[in-house]
Amino acid sequence: MPELPEVETVRQGLLQGMLNKTFDDVLVRREGLRYPFPEDLPTLAGTTVVDIRRRAKYLLLDLDDGRVLLSHLGMSGRYTLFDSDEAAAAKPLLRTVNGGVPVSSFGDQTGHGGKHDHLEFIFTDGSRAVYTDPRRFGIVDLFPSEEEATHKLLASLGPEPFDPWGAKDLASRLQGRKTAVKLALLDQKIVVGVGNIYVCESLHRAGISPRREAGGLVRKNGAPTKRLEVLVGHIKDVIDEAIEAGGSTLNDFASVDGTLGYFAHQFAVYGREGQPCEKSGCGGVVRRIVQSNRSTFFCPTCQR
Repeated sequence: MPELPEVETVRQGLLQGMLNKTFDDVLVRREGLRYPFPEDLPTLAGTTVVDIRRRAKYLLLDLDDGRVLLSHLGMSGRYTLFDSDEAAAAKPLLRTVNGGVPVSSFGDQTGHGGKHDHLEFIFTDGSRAVYTDPRRFGIVDLFPSEEEATHKLLASLGPEPFDPWGAKDLASRLQGRKTAVKLALLDQKIVVGVGNIYVCESLHRAGISPRREAGGLVRKNGAPTKRLEVLVGHIKDVIDEAIEAGGSTLNDFASVDGTLGYFAHQFAVYGREGQPCEKSGCGGVVRRIVQSNRSTFFCPTCQR
């Protein structure tokens, strides 16, 4: 699943290709993904994108009519942008999906022969944004901006892992928790968007076992321990580095221009089961365990 750095990479790409553009039409090729598409999706026509934000792993497109177009990439969702010349040059494919709906003309560029290009946003300048999602776990919603704070997908989200979030904030949410620190950091009510890959990498840098009790990193008076302060610094560093690298290319993720992120080349533990730990002087071997049905990679020698 695309995590915060991947979604932030997509947001930055969409800013380049969609900001200040006006929707001319929306082509909808199925009834929905994880949930049905909003019935008023065609009313995007005539509205203009005035900002593109990210909240956790959700993309939020602010429209000039006071509404917000929400998008979650799910397991395999991605956007591909085409300028007006590229869109005009695309050749229609003589195939249909979902009971006769013509497939996308961009099948070669988006993959899967166009049959998973479920949404196609057409702008007045002739450019297009195509949403592709083979597994169909993505989410699209459209709502008035004043409902954002109470939206069912957004209301319970915790803080973002950037300023002003810090060790004191995390300590207040971990105090008294007996769950493993790895699982606590995946809880979107504690901190959003860090994700499995980046939790593994951050814990390794901090030398903290993923099985350590979360509350044990908080002092009795509620203050963060030194180890928790170090961990928060590594979380921020890892995410910043991943964004700079364009995310991690796992499974189907790619940015809006089709390029692949390369942070995976910097993994110290994730996906490296049985390989030597890369920390200087460690000498340990990376192990894989399963926590709450998620793979955890760590070095039992230097992570305590």
